[in-house]
Amino acid sequence: MDQDQLQPVHCAEQLKALSEPLRLRIVSALRTGPKSVSELAESLSAELVTVSHHLQILRSARLVKTERRGRFILYSLDKDVFQPSGSGRSKEHIDLGCCRLEIPKE
Repeated sequence: MDQDQLQPVHCAEQLKALSEPLRLRIVSALRTGPKSVSELAESLSAELVTVSHHLQILRSARLVKTERRGRFILYSLDKDVFQPSGSGRSKEHIDLGCCRLEIPKE
């Protein structure tokens, strides 16, 4: 398959990864900066294993990246898809290439 044929497949995978409410909450929580699984679980009032599972799905879809700091792994939004608004607007965007999702600030 060439790149043009793969683009819709990749976009569908990313949209599928964002189609779960807890994953959207994780994305929203990561807008403020990198966090560990335990920090996310605590702030979202969710089980650690559940948050870890959803982070792996977001990572597989290349929406989230990881960085090791000491013995901790920190998760953050991939800068290639997450676009903070530069105009002072109250929305930020996830740019999937095939579409752009607006995420209002809470």
